[in-house]
Parts: sequence; structure tokens; C-alpha cells
Amino acid sequence: MLITPEALHRELLGAQPPLLLDLRPAEEFAAGHLGGGIHLDLWGLSLIDTSEAPLRAFMWMIGHLFSLRGVAPDRPVVVYESNSGMRAARAFWFLEYLGHPNVRVLDGGVAAWTRASLPLTTATVVPVPSTWHGEADSSRLATWSDVKDRLGKMETAIVDTRSEAEYYGEAVRAKRGGAIPGAVNLEWTNNLAADGTYKSSDELKAMYASLGVTPDREVVTYCQGGYRAAHSYLALRLAGFPRVRTYTGSWKEWGDREDLPIERPKR
Repeated sequence: MLITPEALHRELLGAQPPLLLDLRPAEEFAAGHLGGGIHLDLWGLSLIDTSEAPLRAFMWMIGHLFSLRGVAPDRPVVVYESNSGMRAARAFWFLEYLGHPNVRVLDGGVAAWTRASLPLTTATVVPVPSTWHGEADSSRLATWSDVKDRLGKMETAIVDTRSEAEYYGEAVRAKRGGAIPGAVNLEWTNNLAADGTYKSSDELKAMYASLGVTPDREVVTYCQGGYRAAHSYLALRLAGFPRVRTYTGSWKEWGDREDLPIERPKR
């Protein structure tokens, strides 16, 4: 799921290099990127209605964007950004949800790459489109209905990856402020070490276990629009959790829908 700069550099020199997707803003990509990297900025593409029809249409669009960049199941994909951030993690989650068999994140991103004294380039590569749109793996995703059905069930842990201010309803970014009932809060930045790489598997597992989030439970992650939730999805996968879903509609959908329950946790 992760690859180091040194290991990626060796693969890029091989006969069958992976496809590199750069998830950073366009201006950062233009200033310098990994050789062979193809730009794909998914920032701002969010889904606020996870009912069947809009979900299917949204994921078709995402799959189309990947196909335009040449993503195909027979070629490994490595996604990266400035560090091990939410942009790369969200691309990783999308590709896993769409069934790609071999997708990894460059751990530490461009910062780690340059720390390893590896080169950047401003040369561009023209992508060769594929016809792949993926095949949805529903076990990776939670809809509003899935989350509602799991409320109050001990076999499921709901992890709120937003800031404490959002979780406690002090920072309101939807029609209502607060949290999904029963959710525990661990801001996504806690998944990272000081150098912008992911913490070790053991560190991540212990951190989540301290909140009662253990591998024997199914875990649903959420945030505001699915970005931070995808980051914690990957962290939990790295920690060895076998059943992890991202609620991609997240608080923007849940908080706006007055027919869904919320709670206001107390500090």
C-alpha cells in the first residue's frame, strides 16, 4: 500500500514502470514533479448524495478521469502528493473502490523524494487513455443508509476524522453541527509522523485501539467530504484492519439531512 522513494526509483528504472499520478495542485506539478508523472487534481470533486443513482454517476465520472490518465488493471499505479496527505489517500481509496488490483502511495510524497536526493523534472508526458472504468467494490464504501443501519451496533466503529471543533459542533460546515451518533474523534493528522510519512503499523493500531477501535470491528470513517476519511481509511488498512469503509458523503451529506440523527458531544 505504501512505497518508499528508493523503492519507487528502482521500479521506475525497470522494464515495466508503474503509472505515476500526481495529485497536487497544477502549479506545484508544473514547478517540478517525478519523471513520468501525470497530473490529476481531484480536489473539489465531492459527492453529497450517496443514494444509488447519484453515487453510480459520480463514480462513473471518477473512473473516467482515471481512464483518461491511462489507468488500467494490468499496470501498477503509484499516487503521490507533497507528503502522505489526504489528496493521495483519496486517490488510493477511489482506485481500491473501483477494484484496481495494485495501487500504492509514495510515502512522504515529493518531500521524501527530494530528501532522498532524487530528481524532479518539468518535462511532461502525454497520457495514453485506457478504457478501464473499474468495477465497484461495495465493501470499501458506506452510504448514508449503510451508516444509519450501523448506528448503535457494537460490531461497527465509526471514526470521525475531522478537527475537534467540527466534532464538538463548534465549527459548523453543514446545515447542522455535531457528529454522527456514537462516533469517536481522531483527527486525520494523527496518522502522520513529523516528517509527513505514515506512522508505523504498530503505532497506528495502538492509537486506534486506545479509542476502542479494534481490528475485530468493522470501521467506517468520515469527515466533511471524504478526503480526510480516506486518509484514515488507508491508515487503518496499514494497521491491519480487515474491514474498513469510507462514508464518502460524510458530514456534508449527513449534517444537511435533517432526517438523520446527530449528537453534540461534550468536551
